[in-house]
Amino acid sequence: MKIMIVDDEVIIRNGLCTVIDWKELGLELLPPASSAEEALDRIPTERPHIILTDIRMSGKTGIELAKEVNERFPDTEILILTGYDDFGYAQQALREGVTDYLLKTSRPEEIIKAAMKAKQNIMEKWELSAQDNLKQAALRKQLLEQLLTTGLSEDSHALEQIRQWFRKHHVEKSEGELIPMQVMLLSASGWGDKTFVELLQGAAENILIELVPSISLLSKDRVLLVMRCEVGLTDYNGLLQILRRVERTLKCTVYAALGRMVTSYEQLKLSYQEAQIVYSYKGVIESEGLFTLNDVKERSGGRSVCTEKEEAELAALLMSNNATDLRHWVNQTVRAQIEDPASVPATLQGFLHSIVISGYRWIERHKSGQDNATLKITAPAERNFELDGRPEDEVFMLLSSIMSAYHHTISQSRFSYIHKSIAYIKDNLDQNLSLQQVAKFVHLNPNHFSEVFKRETGFTYLEFVTQERMLRAVGLLGSTDSKVSEVARRVGYEDIKYFTQQFKKHTGQTPSEYRGSLRNTEE
Repeated sequence: MKIMIVDDEVIIRNGLCTVIDWKELGLELLPPASSAEEALDRIPTERPHIILTDIRMSGKTGIELAKEVNERFPDTEILILTGYDDFGYAQQALREGVTDYLLKTSRPEEIIKAAMKAKQNIMEKWELSAQDNLKQAALRKQLLEQLLTTGLSEDSHALEQIRQWFRKHHVEKSEGELIPMQVMLLSASGWGDKTFVELLQGAAENILIELVPSISLLSKDRVLLVMRCEVGLTDYNGLLQILRRVERTLKCTVYAALGRMVTSYEQLKLSYQEAQIVYSYKGVIESEGLFTLNDVKERSGGRSVCTEKEEAELAALLMSNNATDLRHWVNQTVRAQIEDPASVPATLQGFLHSIVISGYRWIERHKSGQDNATLKITAPAERNFELDGRPEDEVFMLLSSIMSAYHHTISQSRFSYIHKSIAYIKDNLDQNLSLQQVAKFVHLNPNHFSEVFKRETGFTYLEFVTQERMLRAVGLLGSTDSKVSEVARRVGYEDIKYFTQQFKKHTGQTPSEYRGSLRNTEE
């Protein structure tokens, strides 16, 4: 905060400059002025917040100075210092907006007290102004969001406020003149640490509002611009050059989504909706550049559910407890879907979620057993993966936690290799599962493995495998429309006749009879 002393007596000027430590009071002392005329010449440039002036000076008086300053710079605080103890002068000074009236015979502490009062007045004005600006900004943001989402009535006071705001920033040139406008959503990235995301968006916004006739709304991770359309400036090529300038200046990358051009305030919500759709493709089409609806409208949607083969591959990887192989598989599988030219954000989100759910289904299948009772892990609610980052890292993190939890739990059990073998059996029921193959998987002698397996499960190895296959077959017959031959193959039987015999032995019905009984029950 700055203070200027104005007095035509050099002794008084120098005395006031030296007898009080203005810096210690938090005030920057400007060079003193020897007349009201000199002060008036310098004030527009130096902008003092407080003026301490004599009343009677050669040329204009301090009261005349106070009057002019009050008219041109009404927020300036003025202190009158004079040798004339005259109530008439005091009254006239107060009428011109003077903060305080002091005699030249006043002690330094009295002058300090008056200066501190003036400083406090200014700080209160600043605070009120800041609060008012915040309120106005919040109101404008609320009205603009309403305009873009639901619209505003053509004759409403709120719309008129918006239009005044647009005219102030040259988005609308003059009242009643319709200028084409469009919405652009953009985000800047490349500063690394996520704590700088909001700072980077703010820096990008500052550059854009200087280059583009627009109003802006800044959120934590993106900038919204409503722009006036102007050939050569805000057309596609012009905007592309502006975005490149932002990137060069801030050493970042920018992804921008452009809505349609509209000619009325009511249509702005259509431009905003289009921009939102295109913006949602960030990371799906590219993570940098300027895009419109034409760049995404041909996409029909990719897969939203992982295949049975992919689920089986994942199960094998989770059982292997090899984080490197799991990461490689996740990276390859996710990246293939992201790069699918048909993918849209919704199907990609569904696909990523289905992979994670497959992992949770795998662990649910292997939670049975007394030793696994401590394995408490539940599938999360559907989440939104960050498609513009590395969603494969998020997927790997979730699957890795499942894998670690399972293997940590079974490692605590007495016969962890039995639980591991059971999980392996359940994951490979469609394969030719010999005792020797499973024993080799858990690194045990087949005879010893067979003996311990019978003791721990209560079933011989063959009884257990057959039981699990029948349970899986029952589930498939009830939940799918697959042919009986397909169900047989999926649970490890190439011979349909033998499969039917085993199924009837365990359930009392043939596969067809079992499926028919289910349908009759539903009816």
